[in-house]
Formats: sequence, structure tokens, C-alpha cells
Amino acid sequence: MSLLVLALGQLVVSLDYNIVYVALPDIGAGLGFSDHALQWVVSAYVVATGGFLLLGGRAADLLGRRRMFVLAALLYAGSSLVGGLSESPGVLVAVRAVQGVGGSLLFPATLSLINTLYEEGPARNRALAVWGAAGAGGLCFGSLLGGVLVEAFGWPSVFFVNVPLAGALAVAGLLLFPADGPRDRTRRFDVTGALTATGGITLLVFLLVQAPAEGWGTPAALTSAALSVCLLALFAVVELRSREPLVPARMFAHRGLLVAMGVTALFSATFSSVPYFLTLYFRTVHGYSAFATGLAFLVPAVVVAVGTQAGERAVSAFGMRRMLVGGMALGAAGAAALGSALTSDGSYARLLPGIVLLGLGQGAAWTGMWIAAATGVAAGDQGVASGLASTTLQVGGAVGLAVLVALAGGVGQSTSGPGLLDGIRTAVFAVAAGIGCGALALLVGPRVTNGPRATKP
Repeated sequence: MSLLVLALGQLVVSLDYNIVYVALPDIGAGLGFSDHALQWVVSAYVVATGGFLLLGGRAADLLGRRRMFVLAALLYAGSSLVGGLSESPGVLVAVRAVQGVGGSLLFPATLSLINTLYEEGPARNRALAVWGAAGAGGLCFGSLLGGVLVEAFGWPSVFFVNVPLAGALAVAGLLLFPADGPRDRTRRFDVTGALTATGGITLLVFLLVQAPAEGWGTPAALTSAALSVCLLALFAVVELRSREPLVPARMFAHRGLLVAMGVTALFSATFSSVPYFLTLYFRTVHGYSAFATGLAFLVPAVVVAVGTQAGERAVSAFGMRRMLVGGMALGAAGAAALGSALTSDGSYARLLPGIVLLGLGQGAAWTGMWIAAATGVAAGDQGVASGLASTTLQVGGAVGLAVLVALAGGVGQSTSGPGLLDGIRTAVFAVAAGIGCGALALLVGPRVTNGPRATKP
């Protein structure tokens, strides 16, 4: 039952990230967003989540995993209620930022609970596969659920749906998870490190989201870049001098964690960017309704869920590196096949071979990278390990989507014409190339060895 609640927590995080995509045109029309400002319904969530993940991960270690899980769920429920009632663009963007903070607390709390409740090995791998199925599937089911809700009840429903889900999560967390106990007063919270890391990463993600659209030479971009560099440099100095650093130096002795951080960044930059371009393809090139677009993501959601389970079994059968290489190679082949099938008059069935291969590879890689991130990490450091890997996930996604949109010729700003389809196809082929390069790097790179073995939870 505890695993079901943890999987539901990950499902809520994934749904909340993706569910608004299909609703964006209706949100823009309903609240009077300008074309430029509408992107911040998505970007505010990304910036806040990316900036606060390290803080959320360490807070789970020091303040209690159950406490942070419950707090994050309540934050989701309250902000979602306000979001559904919003009547102005500014309020809705602020709500999305608060939801992002909730995600930055809930994601590492959920992952560190799994990594401490289940012993390293097959039991933890199975738990991570179930958790991964909920998360990876939620990225696709979000589009389906969003389409259904928008068609039936209007755009506020994509926020209201989170209220009972998140409220139930908070109650279940209190009832099912072991109590955290009193805080260990011998371990101090690195406030200065938390502030500098959060500020520096938030500004970095803001820069990566904003600059491709506004320009890298604008005052906002230059100011964000300068402040981000200064804060991150100050963070490094603080961490070297702190007795209880936000990110202990021993974390970087775990090569498995470092590899997992690289894989999460590449995963988010490539696999996770595909739904953005498929949404453009379905809604703009082929004129699908919101509901039809959501329905088109049903097959990818199911295939990704299957891939997460296959990935867990493949780790036991072939080992971590072989499984990751195989999953990413499968994903690269699927993205290449999908790009070839994107045409102005092609049927949905023509996309299925690429969708299936891509989804299987995505699911397997998703499960594998989180197993790698947790392996060999002590129980008391699982929160910060989760925060590190999930921070690179968010930053990688921001960088990847910005690069792909620029490479595709600004398709995010184009609304029609053959150039839009060419741009989408270019982006998907670039995704295939990126995943393929990642698989090759893992194949020829040095064998992964972890740092000090974890203590049993």
C-alpha cells in the first residue's frame, strides 16, 4: 500500500507538469494571456521546480521524509485550488510557481522514501519500476486527461483535479509512512548554501527558458546569467567551508550517481521533449481537438509503462550499463522512425512503430537511471542524491527544449505552413541523434563503480 501511495505521488508530479499543455489555448483565451506571456504557464513551473530541488532533497534528509511528503502534497492541493479559481494571468503564473515548489519538495521526498523503505537490490528495483511506470506514464497520460477535462469542463478542471488527489496523498502519507521521529540536532541545515544554490539554479533555469525567445543579449538575460554565475560560485565556496554542506563532497565519489545525473539531463533534453513537438504536430499540423490530441497520447503512455517494467527485469538479467545502453539505443531508433513518419497527410497508424520503440526505450531508461542514482548511496544521503539527479533532469529539460526549438527554426512561435512540419521533423531527428550519442558514450565509457556502500535502512 505504501508503494501505491508513492507511485501516486509521482503520478501527481508528472501529471501536473504535462496536463496544462493541451489546455494552453483555452487558458490563453479565457484569461487574456498575450502570446508571449502564455509560455509562463509552463515555464513558471519548470523554473521553480528546477531551482528548489536541491533544497527539497536535503530538507527530506534533515527535516523528515514523511513531513516533506505531506507538506508538499498540501502545497499542491492548496495551489491547485487557487489555480482553478484564478481570474488573471498573474495569479495563474504565481500558482504555477507555487506548484513547482511543491514538486521540488514532493519528488525527492517520494524517491528518498522508496530508497530507504526498500533495501538496495531486487526489492528496490521493483519498487522503482512501479514508481517509474507512474511517473513516465503520467507524462503521457497528462495530455490525455487534460484533453478530456478541457473538452468536458473547461480549463479550470486541469487544476481542480489535483485537489482531491493531493489531499488524499497527504492523508495517506500520514497514515502509512513511518514517523520521522525528532530531528537530529547534531545535523545542521546549510541555510547559506540552500539560499545560494536555490537562487543560482533558479536564475539559470530562468535564463535557459527565457533567453531563446527574448534573445541572449537582452538586459534580463545578461543580468540573470551574471547573477547565476555569482551565486553558484558563492555556493561552491560556502560548501567547501561548511561543516554540514547542502551537498556533501562525498556525493561526488559515487560515480554511479554522476553517471545517473548525466543520463537524467540527456533523458529530459531528448525523450521528454518529444511530447511538446507531437502536441504541435497533432493540434496544428493535423488540426486535432484537445480530446483527440489527448487520446493520441494513450498508446505512448501504455508503452512507456511497459518499458519501465521491462527495464527493471533487464537490470537483473544484463546489468545496469547494458540495460541503459539498450534502452537508449531502442529510443534512438524509435525517434528516427517517428521523424520519418511525420508527414502532412500521414495517418496515426504510420507513427506507431516509432512510438512503440521510443516508448519502450524511454520507460527502460527512466527506471534504470533512478536505480543508478540510488545504488551505493547511504540512507541519510538519499534525499540529496535524489535532489541532484532531479535537478539535472530539470536543467537538462530546459536546455534541451530551448535548443530543439531553436534548431527547429522557432516552431514554438510558428502557427502554420510547411515550415512548421519541417521544424518538428528536424527536432525529432535531433532527439534521435542525441539519444544515440548518449548510448554510445555509455557503451565506450569507463565501467561505472559506486562510492562507499550504503548502509541498510
